[in-house]
Amino acid sequence: MKKLFILLLVTSTMTASAQQVAPLAAKQPDVDMKTFKLYNPSENADSALKVAIKEAKAQGKHVFVQIGGNWCIWCARFNQFVTKDAQIDSLVQANYVVFHMNYSPENRNKETMAKFGYPQRFGFPVFIVLDGKGKQLHTQNSAYLEQDKGYSKTKVMEFFNHWSPKALDPGAYKNY
Repeated sequence: MKKLFILLLVTSTMTASAQQVAPLAAKQPDVDMKTFKLYNPSENADSALKVAIKEAKAQGKHVFVQIGGNWCIWCARFNQFVTKDAQIDSLVQANYVVFHMNYSPENRNKETMAKFGYPQRFGFPVFIVLDGKGKQLHTQNSAYLEQDKGYSKTKVMEFFNHWSPKALDPGAYKNY
């Protein structure tokens, strides 16, 4: 009888846990890779980055570089996650100029990747944060921001907040 009770308890706990996980997965629908075309394989990354850096400097922002390709499901998931969540999208728009740098067989942007210390070693997408002068501030392995088949809102917001211009402003730390 005791074994039966324990078996029922374990089974009901597992069922309840599975029911709690299902709604989380439903919040992050997968993307249609047939229509995903965020990256431009023919774009000159260096030229496009110069424009983004100039814009960031003029606006007092940083540049958020998302490196990946139209072949990359995690790149598509991240873009969808960030742009569909109003809170994250607002945070990004307020603090960053966004540039999507292509990495694919058509164009690996080898020179630019070398300049940034070969970030492809982390897999894709990989993120780089530049200041308004083009100085590389951070390279982020996106796997640390993942949760299940998507991304953790808490981790993504923390990442964007920690590398924002305000977070790196020395004046913000006068009392520390």
